[in-house]
Amino acid sequence: MAVGKVTFTKVEREKLAEVLCLLNWISVVTGTILFGLGLFLRQGILYVPHMLITTGLAACCINFFGGKICLDCADTNKFLRWKLVMMPYIICTFFFTSCVLAGALMCYGIRSQMEESLFMGLRNAMRYYKDTDTPGRCNLKRTVDLLQIQFQCCGNTGYRDWFQIQWISSRYLDMSSSAVVDRMRSNVEGKYLMDGVPFSCCSTFSPWPCIQHHLSTSSTQDEQSRQLNLWRRGCRQALLDHYTGIMQSIGLTVLLIWLFELLVLTGVRYLQTAMENVLRLGDPESESDGWFLENSLAETAWSNFNIIKNLGKCYQVDDDPNINVPTAAAEEELPSQQVQVLVTS
Repeated sequence: MAVGKVTFTKVEREKLAEVLCLLNWISVVTGTILFGLGLFLRQGILYVPHMLITTGLAACCINFFGGKICLDCADTNKFLRWKLVMMPYIICTFFFTSCVLAGALMCYGIRSQMEESLFMGLRNAMRYYKDTDTPGRCNLKRTVDLLQIQFQCCGNTGYRDWFQIQWISSRYLDMSSSAVVDRMRSNVEGKYLMDGVPFSCCSTFSPWPCIQHHLSTSSTQDEQSRQLNLWRRGCRQALLDHYTGIMQSIGLTVLLIWLFELLVLTGVRYLQTAMENVLRLGDPESESDGWFLENSLAETAWSNFNIIKNLGKCYQVDDDPNINVPTAAAEEELPSQQVQVLVTS
């Protein structure tokens, strides 16, 4: 029994073909949107932008080709040229829509990978914060400062992360001071560590001048002052919330595109089956049935399983021990052929 069976008149088939042609051209635009979203994300996330770029290019090509097919399928004579192409085209479109769905799900499931990438990136940026004279790192200080000011954050997970690294360049240290030398000698790696933070950690909403140094005191009053003076949130969490919101918006957009492509795929399938039934009836003016699946889901699955099973049998070796044993007729022909050879010689 056919699944989703619908009867179409000639006018309805023509209208369906025209609507599908228009939808395919709209899908070319949605493919361009996917391509643009992939380019927008290509600097940050690893595999999602490549998935979106590839899917976007495939959408433009498949739907451009599909628009031409649907336009010609309104005419029975022109449909004959595309009859053998329709099923491979539908299969390719099905796999393409599956990739679009996978891309949408990847946008929602990327938070853990993004969190790890942000942690590693911020840790390295803070480590090289002081290297303002090193080629390739001279702009990191400015970048980190702008990041902390713009996102109102401090450190990787919090302001205490700055206590564990040397963020002041050695050229600004007074090496003749015994206090500086003693502090550097007290560290195993010879770094100048201090309980202070860069100026960009200071909150712009503080009612008094920012306290940047000697932050390791534990009095209640000083703790309350730090809460007002410094940004409390770590930059990793701030960036994670920011990019998670972007990825969720992109994922919703891709999901809507997937639903639209699924609608186009369903319409093309109905058009294909309706036109094939018209050819079977032999009357272009008559009504014809279209369906999404010719048989039920269980029957279709079992039929495909049998096809795959039979294909596997083609590559099996026959274990019959008598396969190479000559038959009696063959044994009788062999002496007669030898006699003929002797006579002619």
